[in-house]
Amino acid sequence: MDKNHKNSSIRCTVTSCENHNATENYCALDSIMVGTHEPNPSQCRCVDCESFVAKAKCHNC
Repeated sequence: MDKNHKNSSIRCTVTSCENHNATENYCALDSIMVGTHEPNPSQCRCVDCESFVAKAKCHNC
């Protein structure tokens, strides 16, 4: 995936995600999956970006 790609339709401030654009607050993916961890979500915090991938940490850099 090209992290310099910016999908201007998907804003994102989660810089700890592998899919975050390298320079701006956008997602680098063409599309994302939004889901929930609740049976009947009633608050914003109950909704998740299921496309989130935690950035790998380099221990020998």
